[in-house]
Order: sequence, then C-alpha cells, then structure tokens
Amino acid sequence: MTHEMLKLLISEGEGLRVEFKERYSTKIDKDIVAFANAQGGYLLLGVADDRRVCGETLTNAMKAEILSIARNCDPMIDIERISQVGNVVVVEVAEGHARPYACSSGHFRRIDGATQKMNSAELRAMFKATTVISFEDMACKRCATQDISKQKIEAFFKQTGISLKKYDVKNVMRSLNFGSSVEVFNAGVLLFAKTPTRILPQCRISLLAFKGTRKVDIYDRADVEDDLLAQYSGAMAFLKKHLNIRTEISNAIRNDKYEIPIDALREAIINAIVHRDYSVRGSNVSVEVFDDRVVITNPGEVMPGVVLDGSAHISARRNPAIADAFGRIELVERAGTGLERMIRMVKEDGLPQPDISGGIYFSITFFRDPERSLKHTTGEVTGEVTGEVTGEVKKLLLACGKSTTRKQLQDRLLLKSEENFRKLYLVPALESGYIEMTIPGKPNSRLQKYRLTDKGRRHLQAVERINA
Repeated sequence: MTHEMLKLLISEGEGLRVEFKERYSTKIDKDIVAFANAQGGYLLLGVADDRRVCGETLTNAMKAEILSIARNCDPMIDIERISQVGNVVVVEVAEGHARPYACSSGHFRRIDGATQKMNSAELRAMFKATTVISFEDMACKRCATQDISKQKIEAFFKQTGISLKKYDVKNVMRSLNFGSSVEVFNAGVLLFAKTPTRILPQCRISLLAFKGTRKVDIYDRADVEDDLLAQYSGAMAFLKKHLNIRTEISNAIRNDKYEIPIDALREAIINAIVHRDYSVRGSNVSVEVFDDRVVITNPGEVMPGVVLDGSAHISARRNPAIADAFGRIELVERAGTGLERMIRMVKEDGLPQPDISGGIYFSITFFRDPERSLKHTTGEVTGEVTGEVTGEVKKLLLACGKSTTRKQLQDRLLLKSEENFRKLYLVPALESGYIEMTIPGKPNSRLQKYRLTDKGRRHLQAVERINA
C-alpha cells in the first residue's frame, strides 16, 4: 500500500471495499468476515467516518491479535497484509473462496459502504451462489490501461464531490475494484473505457418508441454504445422525451409530473444496468415505449432470494462493484428495496401495479394512463409551458437550430464557461426532452450536434401563443 493509494482510498470514502475505524478494537472481526464474504477490501484503522485521519499505531501485539481474529473465523480467513502507512494502519483482507464466513457474532456481508449481518434468506442465497468468479471481476485481456478514459474517471469523481489532480489510472482501478496493478477488470471497461463496445460489444442499451401497442412501427430509436453512466443518462433522456407531462397547481405552486413517476423509471433503468448479466454476448438492455406501456428488459435471471412481488428485502447483486460505483454518485438505493419502492411509487400515483417477470431475461412493465395527456392541467395554467423550463433552457431552445454544435450554442448565448453552459442550459434541456443529440449512441463524439425535438418545438409554439 503506497501513500498515494491510501490518500485515494480516504478521499473516495467508505464503500464496498473500504471501511474506516477511528481506532483498533477486536470488533473488527465483523468487517473482516464481511470483506471475505464479498470481494475483499481495506480496513483503515485511524480514520474517522468523516475521512479525518486521527491516527493509529501498529504494534506487534495488535498485528498478532488481528491475525488471530482472522484465524478464529469459520472458516479461517486470509489476511493479505497488515501495514503502517503514515498514521494509518491498513488491514488488507482477501476475497474468500470458501464462503460463507462467520465470526463469533454471526455471518456478515458488505453492502456498499456498510457491514450488515446476514439474515437466513441472504445466507441461503450465498450458499446457492456459484463460486465461479463473476464477469465484472474477470480480467479483460483486450483492455490496456491506455484504453481507459481519464476524462470519464474525472467526471465520475466530480459527481462524488472529489476533485482528482494527480493520480495513477491503475491505482484508481484498484481502489474501485475495477482492476489490479497489471490488469483492468471487465467492470472497469464497462464504466471507464474510451470505447467500451470495441472491447465488450454487449455494452449497449437499445431505446425504441413504437406507434401503437405492438412491435411493428418504430418511430424513434437510439442505441447508446458507451459506458454505463452514459447509458443511464441516454435512457432517462429518451423516456422524458416520449412520456407526457401534466402540470398541477396547488396554492399557487406549480408541480410538473410525468405520467409515470420518473423516480420509479429511474430505479428500473438503474436496476437493469446494474443487475444485468454482462457475460451474455449478443444481448443488451432494452427500453421500449408503447402507447399503453413502457417495458424495460435486461439479460440475466433473478438473483437467488429475490421475490418478484417486491416483498423481499434482500440486496442480492450480480455486479456489486458496479452497484457500488452507482451508489457513490447516489444513484442506487442502498437498502435493497428497489422493487418495493418502484411498486409503491406507481400505486401511490394511481397507476396499475407494474408487471414483473423473470426467466433468462428480467422484465418490468409500467402501464400508461391514456387520460394523462401532455396538455392535461389541474389548476390555473393550460398549455405546455411547465415549471421545469427555466429561463436558461428557454434561451437555449431559441438558440437551437436544426442541427447545432455545443460550441455554436454556447457562442450564440454569449457564454464563456463550458461547465456552466452544460450544467444550467444543455443538460436540463436534454433531460427534459426538449432537445436531442444527433448521435445519441456516442455522446462524446466530436461530430455531436443538438436539435430541437417535437416536444421542444411545441413548447416554443406555446410560449409564442402566450406572449401573443
């Protein structure tokens, strides 16, 4: 463990493979067991939960006691290394291959940034789980360090609130469990490769909108062949583009709601991306919009212990490292109640319960209400002018032609800061479905341009009617 690696682990915060302890105590047996039952990890003694280094000193007695704790686990756990790095004691626990492991307090597992005691259902699920190495943890022979995008790494950490200055790509991959000192794992390719589909062709999501209720007439399609975070953003933009919005007015406060709760759809998209089986070649996640429903499908059987009616509270994850990455940018519900939350949100909104099915593919169907049209408004306001349209977005729509580059748009609006332009103008307009990319499958293409959607044009027409 180098000082640079330690600094990076502390800056990232606690996660699937990192736990902070202000001081040493024998209670670390729970964390050692949890790491062995997951993917291994680093126990940092002398670091507070708020990432403050308070210091701990490694003594021979402490080292002997930690090794004894690991030996007394059932079965015995392998401690890779115990070392003093600056003012911090680092205990490196290897991933166990004789799971499940237990200490005197019971069986524990690592769920994102927390050590949790396993219940009987979770324990049975672990017994059933295969011991073969998961696809996300496999070394990708076709990927070298130079194939990893520093821009994507920096953008990811920026979303977590961490500003990376000088860093080594290999250390970043190791800290996130996306690689080793010599290899990049498949998870690293899926999230940070410059061109993921060149290495893993199955890294893609298909977005389709159909006329009517059958798979006959496709009137809009986009294939996002980029990293998983780009797939998530592309899918959400596509859904917002094709779903209707209604405006409700209560006590002079305007509230715009999509016909299907957007948070439920967001949960379903993330669930499909995080839990899909990426080892299945020739497959992809799909999002299909029909006149009467939205269907989200991903390859991969339901994980052991998960009940399709949403009543099970088991956080069974096919790709825990990928789930941890989404959790770091607060896109994943860490309590393992995703299905239950989706069902509750939809039912509270007055819609039928989603249809959930499992098999070789996992699928969830949200049903649309034909009465919830774009122009349906409760209260004082009519038309398509909604509260989500800020002054910045309106200016962008007016500046957007048939096909316009990011630089052209920024220049027309007399804006110097690209970051502010993206944050206040471009991203909100894309997420609201008022503009779209001309090359949606490659968001970072140098040939990328933007154009108004039908929804954007209708909005501008509505503005003109009101102003007239």
